[in-house]
Amino acid sequence: MKVWKPVSIKRMGKQDRERKVLLGLVDYYIRTGKPVGSNTLKEAGFGDLSSATIRNYFAHLEEEGYLLQSYSSGGRIPTPLAYRFYAQFYLQEEAMDVEEDIFQPLRAFDSREIALFLQEAAEALSGNSQCAVFLSAPRFDHDFVIDLKLVSLDAYRCLCILITDFGVVQTEILHLPLKLSAFAIKRIESYFHWRLTGIGKIDNLDPEEETIAQTFYNEIMIRHIVGYSNFADEDIYRTGFSRLLTYADFQKTSLLVGGLALFEDVANMRRLLKECRSLDQLKFWIGDDLTAYGAPDANCSILAIPYYINRKAVGAVGLLGPTRLPYRNLFKVLRLFSESVSEALTRNIYKFKINFRQPEKGIVYSQKAGQRLIGQSRLILLEDKRKEN
Repeated sequence: MKVWKPVSIKRMGKQDRERKVLLGLVDYYIRTGKPVGSNTLKEAGFGDLSSATIRNYFAHLEEEGYLLQSYSSGGRIPTPLAYRFYAQFYLQEEAMDVEEDIFQPLRAFDSREIALFLQEAAEALSGNSQCAVFLSAPRFDHDFVIDLKLVSLDAYRCLCILITDFGVVQTEILHLPLKLSAFAIKRIESYFHWRLTGIGKIDNLDPEEETIAQTFYNEIMIRHIVGYSNFADEDIYRTGFSRLLTYADFQKTSLLVGGLALFEDVANMRRLLKECRSLDQLKFWIGDDLTAYGAPDANCSILAIPYYINRKAVGAVGLLGPTRLPYRNLFKVLRLFSESVSEALTRNIYKFKINFRQPEKGIVYSQKAGQRLIGQSRLILLEDKRKEN
């Protein structure tokens, strides 16, 4: 079999050589963060070209908007245009060396707690990419409330934490009509437990506490049902923003604030992920590409990829970081992540017979008869203690 030898850069056409030089410069700058001079690039794998030739290519690339010179006699640094060229060039590259076991724990997932799994998956991706992560998810049905916790905030407010069988955690602030002690709050929480399970009926509530407990329980459950039935937007999980502090590019407060503003804008996060899911492909946005999403001066990049259930794109996951990112490696990490999550979700959806649905504006979801929201054996029961006259 004939073995093909790599073509010497000298034997390439001028345009190809210039493109190779640009890719080499961006790659070197991504790895080091230092402006790149002609001698530096020559020693970094471009020994076939003279320093003068490399400088000529630099000058032309600077005129074309791909490079900036740090100062009059300094090296060059890539512009967002150069990063886009670099990312596009490697977007469809064949698989590189990526640690195949980095997402093995995700592949091994075996549980009904789908929401918890997606949150843990986002954490794993953030840890392996060193980027902020945001992930959109469909709504998974056959979920039910398994616990309610109450946390006192001050004399007249408490936080109710609702936990479901799939690992969803929701919070609601409740306003107390009168000041309650920590013991009273605990008794009301025990009342919630009894209402959910039918076990351990509470008989030490005074009339005022019982009225508050009934009202709070009904309020929380109605809010939960309304939110569960009206699914107009994908659920979004976000994590890992603190990891951006490790990047030198974000040491300036103004640059970090730009990235933070984008990360905290849930509506635009949904738009980006929805576009990625609709296109059904790995996608990136660099610098000014994010202007249309409410970030006109964002010195950052976003990479996103869909994930699947039974080969159907049901959500997407995005990475947010500075423009100086190792795009080539992150593309491979994202593809491996999507494969791992899709495999685990598909297996567990079918194993535990879980349905899922995409958001629909203006549509109220109606469950089939007998479908339960609370407990495995009890229909949701709201309590009305008004006495008949």
